[in-house]
Amino acid sequence: MRPPSRPAAVLFDCDGVLADSEGLVNRLVAEELTARGWPLSAGQARETFLGMALPEMMPVILARCGPLPADWGAMLSRRITAALMEEVEAIPGAPAALAAAAAAGLPLAVASNSTRGELRAKLDRLGLAHHFGGRLFSFEDVARPKPAPDMYLAAAAACGAAPGDCVVVEDSLLGAKAGIAAGCRVLGFTRETDAAVLAAVGARPFATMAELPGLLGIEE
Repeated sequence: MRPPSRPAAVLFDCDGVLADSEGLVNRLVAEELTARGWPLSAGQARETFLGMALPEMMPVILARCGPLPADWGAMLSRRITAALMEEVEAIPGAPAALAAAAAAGLPLAVASNSTRGELRAKLDRLGLAHHFGGRLFSFEDVARPKPAPDMYLAAAAACGAAPGDCVVVEDSLLGAKAGIAAGCRVLGFTRETDAAVLAAVGARPFATMAELPGLLGIEE
């Protein structure tokens, strides 16, 4: 089998790919919504909202909880950001894989459906922000969040690369759809998502971050 070709740039999702943050965020979302009359466990929150940005979550929440305070979304984001700065840990193997890609000279960007503040908090807490040279994209930085291609198109442009020459590293169905829609090659991390789900939309599944340098064609 021919080894994978080296991409022009690598575009990473954050939650579930770099930061082991989904359990923490889902717990806080579940607590907030349960307090407002929609009983949810953290697992049910994950099933309901996986990969979604807050603007896409809001209609679902409003339909179940009714009207919310005008600043509820901002309040939830502040609570999540504070918790991330105190608690979030890296996905096993992600810092080493990211360092290998950086050492190989590949331009890197991160694209997340979280808020700008949450994204920065995660990367700062994990000590990973320096790898991206400011190429950090949240749903607040583009017209449409994932699964629209906007964020990955912006990330590729920031890396000076054509989308078709980029690799996207994703773990959610919505994120994989966004990468495919942008025209990128998508690697689907299967730590929390079934490989068949990711493969069905055109992603190439992989199970551990130790595999990533080989899949990027940079492994010695």
